[in-house]
Amino acid sequence: QVQLVESGGGLVQAGGSLRLACEVSRSITISRTVAWYRQSPGQQRELVASIGATGVKDYKDSVKGRFRISRDNGKNTVSLQMNSLKPEDTGLYYCNTRFNPHLQWGQGTQVTVSS
Repeated sequence: QVQLVESGGGLVQAGGSLRLACEVSRSITISRTVAWYRQSPGQQRELVASIGATGVKDYKDSVKGRFRISRDNGKNTVSLQMNSLKPEDTGLYYCNTRFNPHLQWGQGTQVTVSS
């Protein structure tokens, strides 16, 4: 069964940066659109960014210009570089395929941005 392992979260002040990493099998990174999601307290999980097998990227409007998603097929990782972080970026970040069928969700990685 394909596993997703997220890492890189932490506590950062507003304006700071973090880089998240998602380890996923190469068969997924080269064939499926992989996305980062976040779930803020009391909110539903939402799509933050995605990258297709051909490299096409898509971002939630509120993170455009601040976040950058990338894929390294050799390392089987999909990364999310987050700059100029804001308190509203706080949440539990997960990676998964963008479209069904989803893989089993991982534990996520917590991002907390203090004001």
